[in-house]
Amino acid sequence: MGPPTPPGPAAPRSGVAGGAGLEPSPCRHAGGAQRYERGSRERLQPRTTRGRGTHRGPPGSPTGGSAAGAAGFRAAEAAWPADCPAQALRAAAERAGVRIVLLNTPPGDQEAGEMGLAAVPGRQAAFRQGLAAAVQYARAVGCPRIHLVAGRVPLGADRAAVAGEMETTFIENLKYAADLLAQEDMIGLVEPINNRITDPRYFLNTPHQAAAILEKVGRPNLKLQLDLFHCQIMDGNLSRNLETYFPLIGHIQIAQVPGRHEPDSPGELNFPYIFELLESLGYTGYVGCEYAPKGDTLEGLGWLRSYWESRGLQPSGTSKAAE
Repeated sequence: MGPPTPPGPAAPRSGVAGGAGLEPSPCRHAGGAQRYERGSRERLQPRTTRGRGTHRGPPGSPTGGSAAGAAGFRAAEAAWPADCPAQALRAAAERAGVRIVLLNTPPGDQEAGEMGLAAVPGRQAAFRQGLAAAVQYARAVGCPRIHLVAGRVPLGADRAAVAGEMETTFIENLKYAADLLAQEDMIGLVEPINNRITDPRYFLNTPHQAAAILEKVGRPNLKLQLDLFHCQIMDGNLSRNLETYFPLIGHIQIAQVPGRHEPDSPGELNFPYIFELLESLGYTGYVGCEYAPKGDTLEGLGWLRSYWESRGLQPSGTSKAAE
């Protein structure tokens, strides 16, 4: 899940989530998400997740939660639901039969142009305060993963001139976060976001950069959140990147390129091939479909139903042959 939508052309995204064995589960406050989770048949079974802005109503609302559950979702991302009390979100998720699987750390001062604080020099205290709030919220809703949002190069600063200081700050904050998250048995995630289209000032932009930082931090409960939309824009070579960084991956998100719409919309990426590659790699985590629906969100899930059918699965993730 990327940080809250920055000003400009980047719009709230929607998606669906999945893992080695796609089974439905809801995710995210901007779109939808679907999960791949290894099932008893050792193959991807659809597991959907709901996202920020995918359905009407705030992420904790009965309308949003029930719509996610009705669509077959079983897990959901919630970004940073500042206006939704944790108990309200948990109750809505339980009524809908979904699990909250991913949150963000707070964005900071958005009016001042901030979009995350983990790598921003001079904002360490604010990051740690926000992290503590995110951990408390995650504990209350039963969420096991927190995206540690890196943040932007400060306004007026030259990226190359501040890169070293920002990386040092990021590493320091990630070590602190990893130790705190370990006490809660939670996973911290870092997500590269492209700076060519979505957020020109975002600090963390490529899987290579993220992997190098994770290696320097050296904490097993910190993982890579790989959004294939951003990865394709910055680097392409998705097959090799998935294979190379697979040991680090803790969460995946998808959207078609360049439109950032449904996976079966016109674009550069062959998602049936990508899903099969994830299966072959043994991926068991969530795949958040963080896209902007071209039309109605539920009608736009036809690609997911087609995928299930191609794998001989029902929306529940059960085999047709088992019925």
